[in-house]
Amino acid sequence: MANKKKDKAVKYIFIVGGVMSGVGKGITCASIGRILVGKGYNNVSAIKIDPYVNIDAGTMNPIEHGEVFVTEDGDETDQDIGNYERFLNRNISRDNYMTTGRVYASVIERERNLEYGGKCVQVVPDIPNEVIRRIKYAAQKDKAEIMLIEIGGTVGEYENLLFLEAARMMHLSEPKNVLFIMVAYLPVPSIIGEMKTKPTQHAVRALNSAGIQPDFIIARSKVNIDAPRRRKLAVFCNIHENDIIGAPDIDSIYDVPINFEKDNLGNRILEKFNIRQKKKDLVDWKKMVKKIKTAKKIVNIGIVGKYFSTGNFCLSDSYISVIEAIKHASAVNNRKPILHWINTEDVEKQGVKILKNLDGIIVPQGWGSRGVEGKIKTIKYARENNVPYFGLCYGMQMAVIEFARNVLGFKQANSEEADPKTTCPVIHIMPEQKELLAKKHYGGTIRLGGWPCQIIPGTHLAKTYKKKFGVKTVISERHRHRYEFNNQYREQYEKAGLKVCGTSPDGRVVEAIEITEHPFFIGTQFHPEYISRPLDPHPLFVEFIRVCAKFKK
Repeated sequence: MANKKKDKAVKYIFIVGGVMSGVGKGITCASIGRILVGKGYNNVSAIKIDPYVNIDAGTMNPIEHGEVFVTEDGDETDQDIGNYERFLNRNISRDNYMTTGRVYASVIERERNLEYGGKCVQVVPDIPNEVIRRIKYAAQKDKAEIMLIEIGGTVGEYENLLFLEAARMMHLSEPKNVLFIMVAYLPVPSIIGEMKTKPTQHAVRALNSAGIQPDFIIARSKVNIDAPRRRKLAVFCNIHENDIIGAPDIDSIYDVPINFEKDNLGNRILEKFNIRQKKKDLVDWKKMVKKIKTAKKIVNIGIVGKYFSTGNFCLSDSYISVIEAIKHASAVNNRKPILHWINTEDVEKQGVKILKNLDGIIVPQGWGSRGVEGKIKTIKYARENNVPYFGLCYGMQMAVIEFARNVLGFKQANSEEADPKTTCPVIHIMPEQKELLAKKHYGGTIRLGGWPCQIIPGTHLAKTYKKKFGVKTVISERHRHRYEFNNQYREQYEKAGLKVCGTSPDGRVVEAIEITEHPFFIGTQFHPEYISRPLDPHPLFVEFIRVCAKFKK
């Protein structure tokens, strides 16, 4: 009986960073999850811990933090939650996202409610205990057999200490059910030409000082780690050579699980947990990766937005879900996507000539007035030249404004977001949002999460969804917006050729618009990119790429 209980205990794997952030902890976490699913453990889930004091990621600048990913239950989270969903092919809920702000807010609220029984509430152990409580609750809610926990940042950061302390305490109470994996970067300085292990050695010592010894080291580097470097890390980091996993730079993130398995990572994890492999099945995953790699025919997709530049660098992470959705759909269509990052302000300055060689155009999510005119010029070009166009959230709203100005003749048409005093608000604020803005309640107050969408029969949208779901009139899509289509103008739009092809079930909120006679001109108030997955691409992106390929030919 004791052994059976032990087998049923939830297994926890903490993934921590070395001396450098941004080297792939999130993809590592997601990839390990994918491997374990392939071993037959279908109830694998993941948690992201962000050390920020922010309650959620919703108010963070995407240029600094990357994309804000929205969960089905309406949480604004770090982009790594999106990676978990894509690799694990399952929804991740708000209970699986943790920030310093959330943890402290919970502890303070419980103290105010006298839930500590009058005791002195202390940073240690009460904050780590709250972290542990949240981890256990998420595992229980997900019915997880194995729970992966990614701790953001690096081990040397002061703000991570309490999360590492929680991990240490969990290992102390359940040593056979907790493993630690460090993702460490091994530089290869060009002037030296040799891979250096010293930064990783220091990172492991920093982790040791927090009372934690890593069970595995993921050796991230430009090239694969060699035998001499493995031996050196094994000696100085007190770890077996077989537990040092090579992780060289690769072209596709979907290759990562396959690369990890070359070093037998999945079975090594199961051995340490003393649990058995139920099956070995990465067949569908390998098939998908092969399609991505072997596609030869190119399709040129322009992403026209404004969250690109940070100093002299281009930050594509602001639109990571869009990028991945394009990849998923391109693989299905046997196409290799070439993404062209076009700043809306460049369109304003240089004109639409910079769009000439594109097979399709996407205007993704956005906020505020900067770059609006560049987006409108882009959409006019796509509409008039039959270039496939896909507008996502703000991209739909910009299409509505463009049509009003250049087809309906409403030259002053605008969004109340870009111009609160516009005399022709074809996009206006949702009524329930006015009071929130007046009170400056910004964080977590917009329309978020999964909402039902009624599909209008006979539209391009309906035909596209039918290819995947059959005759299904209501679908669910995820949202993140505060402004919406103004129904006062709806009749005028429909008479002129811009059709409403999706609404909320009560018909009040316009969810999608299209020009049915155009090869592909669709705008959605929702974000289909959030639910596209490599093994289950979103039908709208699949159809968009299909039409782009046809347009190219």
